[in-house]
Amino acid sequence: MVLPIVVLFVVLLSMSFQILEAQAQLQVGFYRDKCIAAELIVKEEVEKAFARDKGIAHGLIRMHFHDCLVRGYDCSIGIDSTPNNLAEKDGPPNCITLRGFEVIENTKTRLEAQCKGVVSCADILTFAARDSAHITGGLSWDVPAGRWDGRISRAAETIDIPAPFNNLDQATQAFAKKWLTQEEMVTLVGAHTIGRSHCSSFSNRLYDFSSTRSQDPSLDPSYAAQLKQQCPRGTGGNIDPNIVVQMNFSPALLDRSYYSDILMHRGLFTSDQAITTDPTTTDQTKMYTSNGLAWQEDFVDAMIKMSQIEVLTGTEEEIRSNCRMINP
Repeated sequence: MVLPIVVLFVVLLSMSFQILEAQAQLQVGFYRDKCIAAELIVKEEVEKAFARDKGIAHGLIRMHFHDCLVRGYDCSIGIDSTPNNLAEKDGPPNCITLRGFEVIENTKTRLEAQCKGVVSCADILTFAARDSAHITGGLSWDVPAGRWDGRISRAAETIDIPAPFNNLDQATQAFAKKWLTQEEMVTLVGAHTIGRSHCSSFSNRLYDFSSTRSQDPSLDPSYAAQLKQQCPRGTGGNIDPNIVVQMNFSPALLDRSYYSDILMHRGLFTSDQAITTDPTTTDQTKMYTSNGLAWQEDFVDAMIKMSQIEVLTGTEEEIRSNCRMINP
């Protein structure tokens, strides 16, 4: 048993050095002497989209998460499927629920007109996620930039993205695959305080929880009754896949209310409520409930770390001229 453990340690150590080397090449203010208006243009496009649809902020933050957790941060999630390849955006966790691609595309069009071939789609996405957090009441932060874009996007690889029905161990393991700790996972899922969810992501908690219970006992009964009204069963017991509900009572405000909801057993997803199944994560939840600033600060640190996962810095990839397709 000793040899496999040693080999695993060496592999993980090697991968850690590769990550640190890539991170070292990212720089705050990377575009100051290359495309000075880059971050401003991203911010303007996020603000315009948010004015039309406040849910776009959650969409962009979620896109940031889902890109990072497959192949690292390379905007491979933006690539369209082709007759020969089903891309990430059409994978099961993404095909119905992801939104905000038009913001990235509109931004890219403006930047290509001003600074052709300079600003990567990956950097656009991480700037947009930062601006989405800030516009919904979160802290802003300096984004280390200089990423290049990936050329590979496979729907099959989206299986690594944590699912709303995961228990705590499953969610922890999914984040650990990308070197994110359980503490960072609890911090990052606080983004569920904004946006909306399709009923299909949690309806099993309302109607088909187990062979002995139709409703998840960890779900507050009054909240469950409210959700059943919003997500009614139709003919044959099916639920309209297009129905969405708010994640909480303030879906356009990035605040600590997510953690308060969980403590009141009003977490929308199984994976949300699972945070209260362990003393350590429960204590973290209670701390964030009483100290929203601590959560905001931890969220910034975790978002920066997430945006540096397996980044590409120009030795093997490209800056796509169109975020929806690889360069010819």
